[in-house]
Amino acid sequence: MSENMKDLMDQFHQPGTISWIGLRPGKREPLSSVQSAQIAEGKGLVGDHYQGTSGNRDVTLIQAEHLEAVGKILGKEVPPALTRRNLVVSGLNLLSMMDKKIKIGDQVVLEITGLCHPCSRMEENLGFGGYNAMRGHGGLTSRVLSGGTIKVGDSVKVVE
Repeated sequence: MSENMKDLMDQFHQPGTISWIGLRPGKREPLSSVQSAQIAEGKGLVGDHYQGTSGNRDVTLIQAEHLEAVGKILGKEVPPALTRRNLVVSGLNLLSMMDKKIKIGDQVVLEITGLCHPCSRMEENLGFGGYNAMRGHGGLTSRVLSGGTIKVGDSVKVVE
């Protein structure tokens, strides 16, 4: 085991797994849960209304374990669709992916571009206290470097 901090920051116990995929068909419309989706380079998920409008937020990701934490803070289950994120990843600390590239399945490569801060919709979607419950648990934004098809169950790992 290395003692060098850079080496430590590049070591991951296991790959993560895509446990949920959601598409936002229109602004303020409910997310649709899907088993697979196409991701287009420079755009994001095909069929999602938010396609490549900023360049840094093509696809949003949230950690499954953070949904559990938010649920415990609020005292109720938090369905992924209510957070308005595209992908739920389990088994991997997403915050450790900052400024890294990740590969989903065999084709898709995303570059993590920043934090996905909660918006005022979290209060509306999750109820009283929802915004503050999501703070620090909002997930990440990413840019699509290589497109393709993803599906629930695909592995998520850092690209060397």
